[in-house]
Parts: sequence; C-alpha cells; structure tokens
Amino acid sequence: MRLNLTSDELLATTRAVRKRLDFEREVEPEVIDECLDAALQAPTGSNAQGWHFLVVRDPKLRLGLAELYREAFSGYIAMQKEAAAKAGDTDDGSVQNRVRSSAEYLAEHLHEVPVHLIPCIYGRPEGLDQSMMAGLYGSILPATWSYMLAARERGLGTVWTTLHLPFEKQAAELLGIPYDRVTQVALIPTAYTLGTDFKPGPRRDKSKVIHHDRWS
Repeated sequence: MRLNLTSDELLATTRAVRKRLDFEREVEPEVIDECLDAALQAPTGSNAQGWHFLVVRDPKLRLGLAELYREAFSGYIAMQKEAAAKAGDTDDGSVQNRVRSSAEYLAEHLHEVPVHLIPCIYGRPEGLDQSMMAGLYGSILPATWSYMLAARERGLGTVWTTLHLPFEKQAAELLGIPYDRVTQVALIPTAYTLGTDFKPGPRRDKSKVIHHDRWS
C-alpha cells in the first residue's frame, strides 16, 4: 500500500511512532526490502561500503532485544522522572510527560513489534576523534532516515531508538554480530500503523533555533 504523499507531506509527517504500532499485522518481507532499497540509495560518505542492516523477525530474538532494551530503559526513565520532579514538571499533559508515556509503552511492548531493524556500520567509535566519529556515522544515519521515510510512505511506522546500546555487546552475541568490527547504530521498531493520519508535530519557533552567519 502506498499513501502517495507529496515529498513535503512525507517529511513533515514521518513521526516517531510508539503507541500506534500494529502488533497484530504481519509486515511482508518484500515491503521491508523496498524500504531498504531506498535506504541504500541515500547520499554516502567515505564509509558507505560499511553499511549493514540486520532485519530481526524471529520472536525469540526480538524478545531478547526487548529484554536488553527494558533493562537500560528502567534506569533511563528513573533519571528522567527524577529530573522532571526537580524541575517541578508535574503536568501530566506536558510534552515531556506525553513522550515519556509513549516511551514506556514502547518499552513494555517492544517484543511484540514484528520487525526490529538494526543499522550497523563497519568500524568501532572507540578512540576516534570528533571528525572521524562524524564520518563513521555520517552515512548510516541518512540511510536509516531514508528507510524510515520509505516505511512511512508504505503505511509503516518507525521510531529511532538507541536504548539497547548500553548492552550492545550482549545484543551482538545474541544476533551473531562481530562486535569488535561492527558498530550497531540504533534499533528501529517497524510495524504497520493504526491509521495513517499523522500530522506535523509541535516544534519550537524556528527563529529560536535557526542562526544566520553567526550564532547570536
């Protein structure tokens, strides 16, 4: 299924989807392949030939990833709640609390998401300076975003997550990834969405985040 969105609609409505992922509907392998075809056409840096994408469908492997994710998430969410309490953020309707609620929902249900995509890149970031580290990630990130855009056009929802990465080595052992040579960049849960009527999200006034010539 194609949504036939314009390019601007696609860019403005590809959301981080957590609560509206359909856990019951199977995602056809050929649809994922189409999304990965788009990913492989992304603009590249010097490390383009090091791209790899691991598609995880096996329920036991998804459960293993989800357990690692939840272990990291428990510490992360505790720190978030403590910070919110110190800041006096007790408004259940605040953007922060809504995002936190959806993150908790995803952590609870991650193993039910039918496809986990793990983008990887050859090389390890340890010991790299800022320039080399930017180069390491500089191709795989646009490629993964292309995958997410292609997924949206096909009625799929995705969200960029990194919380399993504190346990990257354990995930590598689970999935047979050569940890000493390959870096996992993210985990992208992928599923059809419950409805396709996503809208642009609230954002800060662009005058506060866009700078011309100088920062001030």
